[in-house]
Amino acid sequence: MVGAAVACGLVSSPLTRSLKIAVIDGSPISFDKVKKSDIPDPRVSSITPATVSFCKDIGTWDDLKSKVAPFDSMQVWDYAGLGYTRYNAADVDEPVLGYVVENGILVSSLRARLQGSDVDLLCPTQVDSVIFPHRVGGLPEEEGSNWAHVNLKDGRSIATRLVVGADGGKSKVRKMAGISTTGWDYMQEGLICTVRVDEHHSTAWQRFLPTGPLALLPMNDDFSNIVWSTTPEKAKELKSLPSEDFVNAVNNALTKDFSPPPKSGFAEVLTNRFLSPYFGNLAPSATEEFQFPVKVKSVETDRLSFPLSLSHARSYAAPRVVLVGDAAHTVHPLAGQGVNLGFGDAAALIKVLEKGVRCGLDVGEISLLNEYENTRKFANLPMMAVLDGFQRIFSTDSGPVNALRAAGFNLVQSFGPLKKLVISSAMSNGFSGLPGLLRI
Repeated sequence: MVGAAVACGLVSSPLTRSLKIAVIDGSPISFDKVKKSDIPDPRVSSITPATVSFCKDIGTWDDLKSKVAPFDSMQVWDYAGLGYTRYNAADVDEPVLGYVVENGILVSSLRARLQGSDVDLLCPTQVDSVIFPHRVGGLPEEEGSNWAHVNLKDGRSIATRLVVGADGGKSKVRKMAGISTTGWDYMQEGLICTVRVDEHHSTAWQRFLPTGPLALLPMNDDFSNIVWSTTPEKAKELKSLPSEDFVNAVNNALTKDFSPPPKSGFAEVLTNRFLSPYFGNLAPSATEEFQFPVKVKSVETDRLSFPLSLSHARSYAAPRVVLVGDAAHTVHPLAGQGVNLGFGDAAALIKVLEKGVRCGLDVGEISLLNEYENTRKFANLPMMAVLDGFQRIFSTDSGPVNALRAAGFNLVQSFGPLKKLVISSAMSNGFSGLPGLLRI
């Protein structure tokens, strides 16, 4: 997905559209547009306004905009019943906080953009090996002598100035380039499915449970998407439940043992008496009462699950190779930031490649690729640290930690500037400051 986005961006830019580009994919590529089905696929992404702006710039939004489900509010609370936070698009003067879109539709829009372009689509085939030069620089004896050489399993070979590794968390390109990763397994699985609810809504609901967060995301009509992060044992149990029992389990997990906390509290007093007079008025959502989520009526698709982990490549770039998306980093899905960070990578890479072409540089020049790496690590690492911290804090059940979480919820709920900062950071993807084609 992210690799196709890079290709779309390169063919959309006047500076880079003359580059010879090939996309290698192990799956057959169909240019038939994916339409909204009667029952949405459970594999979805939550995309931010920054990602939407990027999609507009690379020419895919017109195909997407009628197939996404917007959400303009979000409510987050935990199982201890001590606090909650509501976010609203009006807090930052925006019409929406984000959109939920089926992954198949997102991929289809990227492929449609590449159809008819000069991009070579080498599909279906797989990379057998990649031979990278030890260094890049100086004048080669002949063109291509210090390029990377990509050997495909169908026998073809490609010499290229730059290999973009966008082949997922188990990236073969990353391993061949000798780039190591750091990270850990959360010992959790993410269970996903599509459900029907009792009424259409435009709120993203998320409750933190002792075993992990449960999210209920809006989709079109009366459908919603479930993302339930839990232990592998619990995920196996949930997948084996009869449909009616699973529906009851979801509704109980979202509503059981929770009573909205009283309005008064230290955080509210601190905010109203001491902070707001100096830092501004409350955000519109600060006065919103806790709302119980919509009720799930039925499960409409198979229940799928996948392991959850955090990983981060020690380098995003090496001679003739650069990593984007999950090949560079994977995060916990609790805030839905994975695909947005990947599209942020794509935008930043396109920017530096535009610069390279403008300055007459080799697009595989390591100094150019290091600029991309520095830009994206500056954006990705803080977000990864925050998401990992949330996962750990909300997975701990003890009196002091519960009280600390409650204080944090109440402070964010009441203090407008902090709430606006949280929303703006989540919506930006680290896109800020990208000029030219990709200004967002």
